[in-house]
Amino acid sequence: MPTFTVFKGSKDGAIVKSSTTKSDDLEGDQVLVKITASGLCYTDLHYKTQDMVLGHEGIGRVEAIGPKVKELTVGDRVGWGYEHDCCGGCKHCLTGWETFCPDRAMYAEADLDQGSFASQAVWKETFLFKIPDSLSDVDAAPLQCAGSTVFNALQGVGSSDVVAVMGVGGLGHLALQFAAKLGCRVVAISGSDSKRDEAMKLGAHEFIATKNAKELKVEKKITRLIVTTSAQPDWEKLLPILDRQAGIYPLSVDPGKFELPYMPLLVNGIKVQGGIVGTRAVHRNMLDFAGQHDIKPVTETFPLNEKGIKEAMSKLEAGEVRYRAVLLNKE
Repeated sequence: MPTFTVFKGSKDGAIVKSSTTKSDDLEGDQVLVKITASGLCYTDLHYKTQDMVLGHEGIGRVEAIGPKVKELTVGDRVGWGYEHDCCGGCKHCLTGWETFCPDRAMYAEADLDQGSFASQAVWKETFLFKIPDSLSDVDAAPLQCAGSTVFNALQGVGSSDVVAVMGVGGLGHLALQFAAKLGCRVVAISGSDSKRDEAMKLGAHEFIATKNAKELKVEKKITRLIVTTSAQPDWEKLLPILDRQAGIYPLSVDPGKFELPYMPLLVNGIKVQGGIVGTRAVHRNMLDFAGQHDIKPVTETFPLNEKGIKEAMSKLEAGEVRYRAVLLNKE
């Protein structure tokens, strides 16, 4: 029976090295993956005090396949993200929205004995994604969650849209690149001017610093606002620069309330769209698009071991990672 190394959270938040054992015989469309890299997402910090294997931005190579695997072969490079399985038969699954399946298997809710902070993992073929040759393991890892999430929020935009990205960080710096390559006019919104030059290099056409600004101005009103900051924006300042019938897409995880002035929302037809990671179809398209258009995260790398995970998590919690941490398995 294959036994592989995993890294778990614990009650005191310490990273614990452990092991997981799976059956020798892979069933159905199960795939054994040797993990080569894992992205570190801020969501992982929320679960570091739980008795579960951490990590959900995995990259690896196929080592073995089950009898019903149809497309993948040994040696293929694959990735996976937040969702591991779904029922396949509910209205959400049948319409391509399996991310909202009532029986979905998601990170931190199912498969707690394995994750991407590990040496290996066993997943269903239907929730693994081939990685384009143009993307390295380091570049591909953060796309499995951060890339999928922002690309999902950009579905349906056109070249005539004005997309604003609030927050130039782990999610925001990818959203800027995707929106620019999709042909949109892109506005970066940040607290200060410190990230102006970098935001412009990533694809922004305009940059707005909100700190101490009494009024915000844009050349063209925003049709889609992607919020990647956990702190609540100052909606009194932001709503005037949104076009009528604009969409607001909050993406970051926050336990607090999302509050908007009621009347401006009503009379201007503003839409607020919740969302999580992309469906499998969106995820696959995202990877192809990133590979074709040379969209890559800004990364820092750490070894995939107890010391490396602890260091990466500490830097992320302190807000010192610019912009995604990637753990590399060099064994």
